[in-house]
Amino acid sequence: MENDLKISEMKEMQFALYEKNKEKWNDMNPKAAQNHLLYMVEEMGECISIIKKKGIEQIMHDEGVRNRFTEEISDVLMYYIEVLNRLDISAEELSKAYVKKHQTNLKRNYVEDNQKKYNN
Repeated sequence: MENDLKISEMKEMQFALYEKNKEKWNDMNPKAAQNHLLYMVEEMGECISIIKKKGIEQIMHDEGVRNRFTEEISDVLMYYIEVLNRLDISAEELSKAYVKKHQTNLKRNYVEDNQKKYNN
């Protein structure tokens, strides 16, 4: 396995984890995606907690804090991938949407957009 995973590889890894634990976990049901989104938000909260308690400087320069933060952000990504799997969103479908959104964002004027959004 490479150190730079592709979305398709992460999806396969999550499917393998699911197969190993399917007796204990919810079936591969699209409705379960909402729970995985909630779990993902919970893991984001753990990332935020590390930032609040330790600060960005320690994440950047303290190996132990950085490893803990990286572990938590990996949990966020795992639940994110689980949502993709539960909703049967392919790596190709996500990649296409990501590129399209990126192209849109390259053309955006964020300052102007926020002024319109919050000054009306």
